[in-house]
Formats: sequence, structure tokens, C-alpha cells
Amino acid sequence: MSENQNKNIGEGQQGAPQGDRKTAYSPEELQYFKQIIEAKRDEIVIQLQNLRERMMDPTTGEYINENSPYSLHMAEMGTDAMEREKTYLYAQRETKFLGYLEDALKRIENGTYGVCIECVDEPQNLCETCPLIPKARLEAVPHSQHCLPIKLKQEKKRGH
Repeated sequence: MSENQNKNIGEGQQGAPQGDRKTAYSPEELQYFKQIIEAKRDEIVIQLQNLRERMMDPTTGEYINENSPYSLHMAEMGTDAMEREKTYLYAQRETKFLGYLEDALKRIENGTYGVCIECVDEPQNLCETCPLIPKARLEAVPHSQHCLPIKLKQEKKRGH
């Protein structure tokens, strides 16, 4: 690895080198992660399209509302309302996830993908690859910005 590659992301604010530790993923590794993220993004886009179709009235092409002619009984109307709400919430969640994936693609483009945002300036050495997020974590959670030990610390602080 060249000296410039080794310096880039992993140096602290004072420019203290991180030794022989890898501080950025290679272009080939970034391309691999980009493919994973794009595949997940495409999957989410299809799911969102399916959700939109479920929320549409097939006869009018408009979003189904509380006054749907298909619900003739109060219990059916309640069930329909609950299903609409669940579908809407799921679509919101998927849209948020899509945003995380888009942000991850931007980090790939600017060369910061895969670097734990808590360890970039001051590596905490809680995992073997610090300041990089381990590949296995990025494969499982490709939009992650934290290594697992940092994420667990954060969740513990929040009481999760």
C-alpha cells in the first residue's frame, strides 16, 4: 500500500499515522460493496412499487381511503384502516432505508465508505480492522457507519 493510501482516512486531526493498519478499502472492495448496495436498492425500489400498488384502488388508480366501497361492515372498515396504516408505515420504513443506501453510495463515491465515523479521527481499536468497519458487518448491514462494538455501546447508552 502506498504511503498516500495509508494516510488518507485513518489519520487523526494532528496527522498521527495509524501504523500499518488499513485505513480505506481498495477500489475493488468498494466496487464489491457498491454492487451489494445497488442490489439491495433495486430490491427496495421494487418493494416500494408493490406497496404503492397495494395502496391504490385498481378501478380508479387513486389511493384507497377510509371511504372505500369495498368495506361494507364496520369491522371490515377497521381491518382495512389497520392494513392501510401498516402498509403506509412499512413504505415509510423502506423509503428511509433507501435513503441510507443512497448515502452509502455517496460515501463510496467520496472514498469514506466502510470507515467507522466514531473511529476515523481517534481509533478506539475495538475491532481488528479499526478504523475500518469489518467486511462481514458491511455485507450484513451495507449502510452501516459504525463498527459493531461502537454500535453496541451506543445502543447500551440508549437503553436498548
